[in-house]
Amino acid sequence: MRFIALLLIATSSFAQNLTPGFNSQEYRELMHIFAETSLDSSGKYPPYPGWTRLIRSQEVGLDNLWELWSHTSGKHLICVRGTTMKGESWLENFYAAMVPAQGTLKLNSSTEFNYDLAQNERAAVHVGWLLGMSYMALDLDPKIDSLMQAGVKDLLVMGHSQGGAISYLLTSYLKRKQAKGLLPTDLVIKTYCSAAPKPGNLFYAYEYESSTAGGWSFNVVNPADWVPETPISIQTLNDFTPVNPFIHAKSAIKKMKFPQNLVLKRVYKKLDKPTRKAQKNYERYLGKMASNLIRKSQPEYLPPAYFTSNHYVRTGQMIVLYPDEKYYELYPADPNKPFGHHGLGQYLYLLDQLAK
Repeated sequence: MRFIALLLIATSSFAQNLTPGFNSQEYRELMHIFAETSLDSSGKYPPYPGWTRLIRSQEVGLDNLWELWSHTSGKHLICVRGTTMKGESWLENFYAAMVPAQGTLKLNSSTEFNYDLAQNERAAVHVGWLLGMSYMALDLDPKIDSLMQAGVKDLLVMGHSQGGAISYLLTSYLKRKQAKGLLPTDLVIKTYCSAAPKPGNLFYAYEYESSTAGGWSFNVVNPADWVPETPISIQTLNDFTPVNPFIHAKSAIKKMKFPQNLVLKRVYKKLDKPTRKAQKNYERYLGKMASNLIRKSQPEYLPPAYFTSNHYVRTGQMIVLYPDEKYYELYPADPNKPFGHHGLGQYLYLLDQLAK
């Protein structure tokens, strides 16, 4: 009841005001809210005036959490927490096998989550972040329905680091619901991923970028930060679009004269075999073995069949906050501080330089 009352107050002066394009002040305000959501800011980055927290979720799944905020202008924000210090939260990141972008996750003996993040049957995403998003979506769906009933037309989605990775998938989830008529067509969704790693393969990226084209989704990155470079990507010949010259390579080599055919056959195997082996090991260790660890905290979780690929690519429009000499004086490269370029302070400092 308290949520409904707050929602009615928050939307009483509703007016659509989200516009396409990267807005540095908008991103700055969302980063301050993320600091509140992550509970590690100690008041250093207080929310800007006009923002009110409506709800803070329970911790679900692999220590995942989201918050709903509203602004006096009428826009609302789903803010997704990033990685915490708990082991299961880190395990979510390392659970890096891929699964199809459409399917079902069996979360426990009584709960199955049907998800649809892309139409393309070759689109695939990171199973760990999908699992985290799934637990949150079950909790989020009724709240979003309440927003729609209250007439909300402007919805922001935001997260930093792991929160940014999940924000990609949550945005796809909402956009697909909208495409199927389950959300109003006039709902405007704008996404700010921040320091987000790569969420899926190239076919997922194509569809994500198409659905958010025109300035409705960004990943803000610091080139000194290693997190956006992850997960490790392995591209095999199977990751190419179906019409390509490689599908006929073996038969073409057979038709060649001796000894060229033997030489090229050997070269082909030397190039093809290592990537296939690496992909299988990836799936074995960061899929099957990782899922066994996942089940220690989620004993009824049933791992899905994995997608035979680990071709992770960076996704969406990138906003690059390029560091200068002054930045490195303030934040020198230190091998003993692997997250020394990943924090909110570093990103907000670079944002200030961008605005100059």
